Amino acid sequence: MFFRLDMPLFKLSILSSTKNKDKKDSAITEEKTPSPAPETPEIKDTAKKIVPKETAEETPRKVAVPVKPVSENPMVKIVENTKTPPEKGDLVEGTVIVIDKSSLFVDLAPYGTGIIFGREFLNARDIIKKTAIGDTIAAKVVERENEEGYVELSLKEARQALVWSEAEGTIKDKSIFELMVKDANKGGLMLEWQGIVGFLPASQLKAEHYPRVEGGSKERVLEELKKFVGKKLAVSILSASPREGKLIFSEKEPEKKERSEIVEKYSVGDVVEGEITGIVDFGLFVKVEDRLEGLVHISEMDWGLVENPRMLFKVGEHVKAQVIEIKDGKISLSIKALKKNPWTEGEKKYKKGDIVTGVVIKYNKHGALMSIEEGIAGLVHISEFENEKNLRETLELGRPYEVMITFFDPKNQRMTLSHKDVLKKKEEVKVEKEEVKIEAEKKEEK
Repeated sequence: MFFRLDMPLFKLSILSSTKNKDKKDSAITEEKTPSPAPETPEIKDTAKKIVPKETAEETPRKVAVPVKPVSENPMVKIVENTKTPPEKGDLVEGTVIVIDKSSLFVDLAPYGTGIIFGREFLNARDIIKKTAIGDTIAAKVVERENEEGYVELSLKEARQALVWSEAEGTIKDKSIFELMVKDANKGGLMLEWQGIVGFLPASQLKAEHYPRVEGGSKERVLEELKKFVGKKLAVSILSASPREGKLIFSEKEPEKKERSEIVEKYSVGDVVEGEITGIVDFGLFVKVEDRLEGLVHISEMDWGLVENPRMLFKVGEHVKAQVIEIKDGKISLSIKALKKNPWTEGEKKYKKGDIVTGVVIKYNKHGALMSIEEGIAGLVHISEFENEKNLRETLELGRPYEVMITFFDPKNQRMTLSHKDVLKKKEEVKVEKEEVKIEAEKKEEK
């Protein structure tokens, strides 16, 4: 009797009993003097379970056929020893046993037979062309059991799953690939790896490849990035997200080790000189030496407020700066650290409660920023006014006003100012003067 291992057990039992029924009936009819069955306890017990008492009495010549105990049934043993069957979405491996024009069969023993057909067969036809009977292939389960009892499989989905798994492995191994740039947009470059299109953000480009454009024009940035299309870049995979289908690359990783070796020559506090290679809204890039650039953040350019770095510096200009931080192979620089700190001198001149003259240099959501001298500025909080409109009407940009110092911390370069307290103080002084004047007039009358 032939059967498939993937056919459900109850189907096999019905098939077996149906085929043998006629044979047993004809054999019993022809027997006139049947030989008695072996009188063993095991057979008698089994016979009692299979042949009802009434039937045995009516047909005394009909002998029960010995049946093996359930524990000895080979099919039961196979089922009991079989591992947990694969579920939908699992990856399985098997041997190719049949390939025809529209389907491919895979031996998934002991789970049964797998099939790749229909759309899945068409999607994987390029792979199937290179596949031969006897090859071991990996596939993804898309249906645990179809109407014909086969496990439906997908080669394409398995391939994608393996690729994403490999991508996660390369992140751990920090593998480096040389990939060609396929396209560019305003945010970065498009690269392809293992059939998956990934993204290389502009922020993950090497310093020398970063598109530094005057004014930060997005159109100009795109023009610079398009120059890389068709060229190969050494990159590593920064992150992989199979669910979202996102693959993010970085060009910085390959140079990290090399850059770290160069950075080791420097220490915090060192003074360096370099050429400004790029200006962006948040700072300056300064080339310290070949393959090493440092960043001067906008807050480290000058002790005074800097809103537009391009107003103070130009690309190609040479500047001196101090190393203020070394982290992850990167150097942070400060130009203002080499200038005299106005807060040090200010500590000798100012204290809480002093009334000083300040100029409004900027508005923000917290209030008005006022400078009492070059490099020393404090905030007049918006809570002193009815609303932002009232603040701007009372303290106009670029104009000087008298304010009172309500908090002064030169070590941390922090100061708060009050316009309302000055008005209050002036009113108190005015009242005092009036009282003094009145007292003086009374004395003269006497």
